[in-house]
Amino acid sequence: MLLKNLNPAVSKYWLIALAGLIWSMVGIMLCRLAYIWLASVNLSLGLPLGLMGIISALAVYGYGFSKIALRNIHRLCLLSDKSCIFAFQAWKSYLIIIFMITLGMVLRNSPILRHFLAVIYAAIGGALFVSSFHFYRCIWRVKILKQPCWPYNDNKR
Repeated sequence: MLLKNLNPAVSKYWLIALAGLIWSMVGIMLCRLAYIWLASVNLSLGLPLGLMGIISALAVYGYGFSKIALRNIHRLCLLSDKSCIFAFQAWKSYLIIIFMITLGMVLRNSPILRHFLAVIYAAIGGALFVSSFHFYRCIWRVKILKQPCWPYNDNKR
């Protein structure tokens, strides 16, 4: 009984909003780091690397993070109305997050030059940021347009 009282339960729509907010914040943080690193080199090197980061972000979004965000939204829509606040990510996703944070620390402490790392950071950060809009669109559909949480055809996922 005591553990049930300690469960910080919120509406699944707050979970969707929280997931979108976290994806946006992490994406902005990574893109900011990439920008700082690219701003420290001359334009003839920084511009092509920045463009590579943007193009890579669109590819990572299209082939990976967009699908992950939509799967996460679908999972969240299937939850009961009140769920634990930490359910905004699937439990196995927390392992992936820990791995990604560790990989980021290893890369930042590696001998790889920061302006080359900026391409990777911009790709991941940009893809996270753009993918976060799937979460906001879901909230918009449900709360403003009064449409179902999961309107997508499962065959298209």
